[in-house]
Amino acid sequence: MAAMKAFSPEETQRILHHLQQPAVFMNMTGGWPVLRWTAEHLSDCLGDKLIRFRLGRKEETNTPLFETQCSYVEARLQQFLSWTQDQAEADVGPFFKYPRSQYWAYADYKYIAMLFQDQPSMFEDVKWSEFGFEGRTGKESTLWIGTAGANTPCHLDSYGFNLVLQVQGRKRWHLFPPDDTVKLYPTRIPYEESSIFSQVDVLHPDLRRFPKFQGARAHVVTLQPGQVLYVPRHWWHYVESVDPVTVSVNSWIELEVDDVARVGEAVTKAVVCALKSDDNTGDWLNPTEEGVASHNENMQCVNLAVRACADRPRSLCHGELTQHPRDGRPAKRDSRGQIRKNSDVVGDPAPFSVPFGPNLIPVRCQREHTPKITKAPEVRSSRMCDVRCQEERVVGSDAAPRAKCAAAVRLRQEHCGVTQCRSCDCAEGTSEDSSGDYEESIHTTITTDDLLDCLVHPDVIARVTELLLERHTGSHSDTTPS
Repeated sequence: MAAMKAFSPEETQRILHHLQQPAVFMNMTGGWPVLRWTAEHLSDCLGDKLIRFRLGRKEETNTPLFETQCSYVEARLQQFLSWTQDQAEADVGPFFKYPRSQYWAYADYKYIAMLFQDQPSMFEDVKWSEFGFEGRTGKESTLWIGTAGANTPCHLDSYGFNLVLQVQGRKRWHLFPPDDTVKLYPTRIPYEESSIFSQVDVLHPDLRRFPKFQGARAHVVTLQPGQVLYVPRHWWHYVESVDPVTVSVNSWIELEVDDVARVGEAVTKAVVCALKSDDNTGDWLNPTEEGVASHNENMQCVNLAVRACADRPRSLCHGELTQHPRDGRPAKRDSRGQIRKNSDVVGDPAPFSVPFGPNLIPVRCQREHTPKITKAPEVRSSRMCDVRCQEERVVGSDAAPRAKCAAAVRLRQEHCGVTQCRSCDCAEGTSEDSSGDYEESIHTTITTDDLLDCLVHPDVIARVTELLLERHTGSHSDTTPS
């Protein structure tokens, strides 16, 4: 006998259409075969298949640990399990180089369609149809397997919204609303299509560099097995595994408004690749990307994205749900070609109150949540981009050009939200009277990454997208980041 569900598929669709904040669905996945997908069960299913794991050090650095800074190994799932269990003389494969006490491991963002391409019957274990997405299964989902401490850096997804099912162990989610974007200090380096990263370590923020983060509104929830988290469009999130082994499955659900977002993503990719392809400083391309496309290819993507917006029915409202991602792949990665439309949008003119209660729990802002804060004493560094001090020091015949430099620094601070250039390795000392210190501060080298933080800032890309659509489609689209 099928387990009783808290909401019918039609009710769930109506709820998703009206939800404006993260929420946890309870009592919706009873009887789903995917709940048997423990790491041990998956190990039996996958056998000798090699899986790529990302490994990171368990240390507090006050900066995000991006994927470009991690180590990677390919191993069998059984070797991973042996490593997590500290089994004496067990075969841990390449994990032997990484002491478990010092590292966490994460098999993240694995397409189930590819992982189980020779076992397609397993797709049916994931039943998103019970959330009103008819025909949507594990084939349009991704799998995540990690150890305690394994995490995804704080970021927002450019496309769609996210449904996340916790299968084994617990994961803690720190979510921030779109309105907090300026407080999260967005960056596109490392570059990953459809992901905007935060420069802030949200658990151990450096408020000297990122003072606005102190006003960010964290919504924190620990997701338990069997629960499904709804992550609304453009909500920032940092995710960390709590228990020794965790397994989760998610699916990104495409929205009609993603058509406009794809234009912005295509523009971003063209700009980033154009500026960084000849700049070999640092690891700027996320390992999830498949190499650098040529400028001609990137411009083709821009034109395809603009054309898709031009072909969009004018009557469609932003934010309407579609039931299937393009190409049968999770919507997060969709950015090329024509967009599949779905006329069965969720519309509801009648007043509706979201039925929060024991079966639908809102993830509320936790003002009492205070991360461990790193804040240096109030000492002025000679290399800090301190506009006020620079203006005070402007004297003599060089006042005008120096004032222009100070104005340029102020402009970067206001638009990019940073109080210190990436290239500044702050000295602890200060010398208020030294003209040499002033010259160094004024003429701090602006790096390509500093420039990109301004050029592809979400607010700038939104305006560029708007101008492109006005010019090439004759229409005005609401591209304001939400």
